[in-house]
Amino acid sequence: MSRASERAALLRSIRAWLVLFVVCLVLSGATAFPLVHELRWTEQALRALSVPAHLPGLTDWIARVRQGLDATDARYPFVLYGTDWLAFAHLVIAVAFWGPYRDPVRNVWVVEFGMIACAGIIPLALICGPIRGIPLWWSLIDMSFGVFGAIPLYAVRRRIKRLEALGPQPTGAPAV
Repeated sequence: MSRASERAALLRSIRAWLVLFVVCLVLSGATAFPLVHELRWTEQALRALSVPAHLPGLTDWIARVRQGLDATDARYPFVLYGTDWLAFAHLVIAVAFWGPYRDPVRNVWVVEFGMIACAGIIPLALICGPIRGIPLWWSLIDMSFGVFGAIPLYAVRRRIKRLEALGPQPTGAPAV
């Protein structure tokens, strides 16, 4: 494989992984806006699918969270403004990945920042989960977002380092 074709293949792969990561980040952020409605729909869907018979702990937890959100929304809707900011933060962080999409080598730091953020999910869940009364099994689900988020970022970082090792793009060569 020629250096130019290897460079083009790496760049395509980097961009594909970044698009996947950004789509997941945007989706996870966007779902923080309609939490009250989402929990109602989730609880209805679980009951319609007979999940309570098989996973009563999950169903009970979803019902408890839904009840808490309903009570908060009814009496203190401003508290849910915090989840709006959570959603916004996801969207803003997703925009940051435009840098590595455009110029991966120069903006590898954004990918490394994302990997650090993914790693930070684990201590946050382990510390704050018990303080907030979150079941351990739910904290494990939360931690999985960090693990699964780090996988594409790790793949991207490895490819960026390989791209960097190929040296700078020749002058006058068309950008891929």
